[in-house]
Amino acid sequence: MGDERVVGLFAGIGGIELGLHQAGYRTELLCEIDPAAQAVLKARFPRVPLEPDVRKIKTLPTAEIVAAGFPCQDLSQAGKTAGIRGQHSGVVSEVFKLLSRPGAAPRWLVFENVPFMLQLERGRAMRFLVAALEELGYSWAYRIVDARAFGLPQRRQRVLLVASRTEDPRTVLFHGNEQEPPPPDADKVACGFYWTEGLKGLGWAVDAVPTLKGGSTVGIPSPPAIRMPGDRSIVTPEIRDTERLQGFDSDWTLPAVGDDTRRNGPRWRLVGNAVSVPVAKWLGERLQAPIPYDGSKDRPIARGAAWPRAAWGKDGKAYRADKSTWPVRLEYQHLDEFLRYAPKPLSERATAGFLKRIRASTTLRFPKGFKSSIATHLRHMRAIMA
Repeated sequence: MGDERVVGLFAGIGGIELGLHQAGYRTELLCEIDPAAQAVLKARFPRVPLEPDVRKIKTLPTAEIVAAGFPCQDLSQAGKTAGIRGQHSGVVSEVFKLLSRPGAAPRWLVFENVPFMLQLERGRAMRFLVAALEELGYSWAYRIVDARAFGLPQRRQRVLLVASRTEDPRTVLFHGNEQEPPPPDADKVACGFYWTEGLKGLGWAVDAVPTLKGGSTVGIPSPPAIRMPGDRSIVTPEIRDTERLQGFDSDWTLPAVGDDTRRNGPRWRLVGNAVSVPVAKWLGERLQAPIPYDGSKDRPIARGAAWPRAAWGKDGKAYRADKSTWPVRLEYQHLDEFLRYAPKPLSERATAGFLKRIRASTTLRFPKGFKSSIATHLRHMRAIMA
């Protein structure tokens, strides 16, 4: 392998770039506007130039890959759903401006975002992206992938979109088509859920946590809860374990808070918005070793039809690819065994509020024994407080 370079736009805390580093790539330039994320990037990539605003970059340096995990706030089901032209997600247009300038010729483009972008406004975001890519002469392919396929006990699905002017993106994304294994007995393993969503949904995940969230815009954390096996206590994971759930080392985000190590809100936000490192590493390895793809059985996607889990296209035509969200099936790390740091019991106040909400819900369906676990935990916490 040669000296392949990466430009990381909307780099966050460097999940894509760290994964590509582990696959043998070298980052040439980082761009990130968030001050807390900048502090992390400066500490973890100290020799890499860091630009604060993609709108102020004049030209892209020579690079093998331009990666852009562009903001998801306007595309997320949990966000503002303003769409691809929203205040935050709309800045992806700056990437296309840079690519249209003379001398911008990366071999690969890599975009990452939330799967809800395929549904929001009947898939307008993906139509916008592929139209912009094709106007610049790119062919493209995308696939939804699940972080659990890479051994992480976090049910986190993300869209990976790869494009190139000179290569076939299908040879990168479409190798491997594993099936999700049947879930274990929920009574015998740790199960994650969101205690903040008693009326809307739980995000219940067996032997995993649901997708980690960035929390509120004012820095209030939104940690998942975990029902532990055995005593069925209800706990929340420690921030260092959530970093590990994304594939980072413990305390990767510590530079974001400086000397105030008790202030974890910014760290939760950064971790929740990050790209899972093992996913990016897998992608980097696939970029180095593409495998020919036979798309003869793939079927055209009708104009206006829903976007599937995986698709590819060029020259105004798009095709459906029958691919699972598990391109690999690496050794799985069971959630209760994964946790390295002592979790914190869900507080009496939080538990009481959550139990009140789920008892009031007439539409939600709960796993067997779930309500009783919450009630038992509440009695335990009140006994401690008495």
